[in-house]
Amino acid sequence: MDGTRRLLTYLAMLLLAPSVLPGIDVVTEARAEEAAKAETVRPEVGKPLQAAQELLKGRKAGEALARIAEADAVAGKTAFEAYLIERLRAPAAIQAGDKDAANKSVEIVLASGRLSATERQKMQEAMAGMYYRANDYAQAVAWAQRYSREGAASPQMRTLLIQSLYLNNEFDVAAREIQIDLQADDRSGRAPAEDRLQLLGSCYLKLNDAQNYIRTLERMVSLYPKKEYWLELISRIEKKPGFAERLALDVSRLKLSTGNFAGANDYIVMGQLALQAGFPAEARKVIEQGFAKGVLGVGADAGRHKRLLDMALKDAAEDQKTLAQTEAAATAAREGNALVGTGFNYVVLGQFDKGLALMEQGIRKAGLKRPEDAALHLGVAYLMAGQKVRARQVLQSVQGSDGAADLARLWIVASQRSL
Repeated sequence: MDGTRRLLTYLAMLLLAPSVLPGIDVVTEARAEEAAKAETVRPEVGKPLQAAQELLKGRKAGEALARIAEADAVAGKTAFEAYLIERLRAPAAIQAGDKDAANKSVEIVLASGRLSATERQKMQEAMAGMYYRANDYAQAVAWAQRYSREGAASPQMRTLLIQSLYLNNEFDVAAREIQIDLQADDRSGRAPAEDRLQLLGSCYLKLNDAQNYIRTLERMVSLYPKKEYWLELISRIEKKPGFAERLALDVSRLKLSTGNFAGANDYIVMGQLALQAGFPAEARKVIEQGFAKGVLGVGADAGRHKRLLDMALKDAAEDQKTLAQTEAAATAAREGNALVGTGFNYVVLGQFDKGLALMEQGIRKAGLKRPEDAALHLGVAYLMAGQKVRARQVLQSVQGSDGAADLARLWIVASQRSL
């Protein structure tokens, strides 16, 4: 009897060892001894099982399964012997890559009623992991969901479930599960993991859900303001149906602020747009910045770059000489459009108080041609002046569906960074 009890202890400990079935806790000898008092294993069953375990240690799953089959062939097996056979066959089948046999044995073991809640969870973890590694994502999802339904929870299994849903092309379900996690993060004050947001964005791309993809990008740039995220987000906003071409200069401003000017053409385009819009001081600044960074004034187009700079310098100087007269004419005008533009020019020149006051005055006048554009520019001007609280208040007021409101929302996100 003592020999049988020792064999049972050894069997139970090894059957539950992580080296045999990944993720399963090692059972204590005291617990195995307690079980052995009530149930025994005959030598004709125990010896081949013991041999099978030694073979499993050496990663000889095929030979181990043969010895398990030898034990299974013994007539008149007790319920406990049958349980131990399946308990060992499960990790052997997993090691051998026989998913069907592993699944059958695990189901028998789970249905035996002999496992603790922790052991059940660990076995379900092992099965989900086995199917995931075998690229059988539907079964990995099924086991992970079963694990969850029984009240278990772990970050690793949560990740496995969501990744399996995604890899099984269940993008809508994966997105919902990720949103549940994000809501939990919000409630606890945690920032969601960057890779989780990336996966959520990928789900929406697969679903052709542009609106939710943009929302996800906005959250990504607010938490992880990488240039590539900003560039993708701005590009997506610019390509939205109904986005107004007149906002091209505003797009360039946002790209410049978020560090997404890639080369000479970006500086040239913004400089030209600023000149056309009547902001020569802004054109001069951006072109000079391109020269300072060494992307303008070099290469085959260096002469063209120099001519554009000369034009911006000339126009900016002339504009500054007549700015007071322009201000007077704008103040006298019945409509506020000229005051908004003149005020923005003052802000670009660093005369923030004067420029902001003129812009506010212009917006209060009747007959603004594009009030949403004016509010957008006022919000940007407040950001340039370092007044972020007021800037956000103004930007939050911008409405419409032609792109101004989208840009205002992105400027609010960008205002979390130093401009």
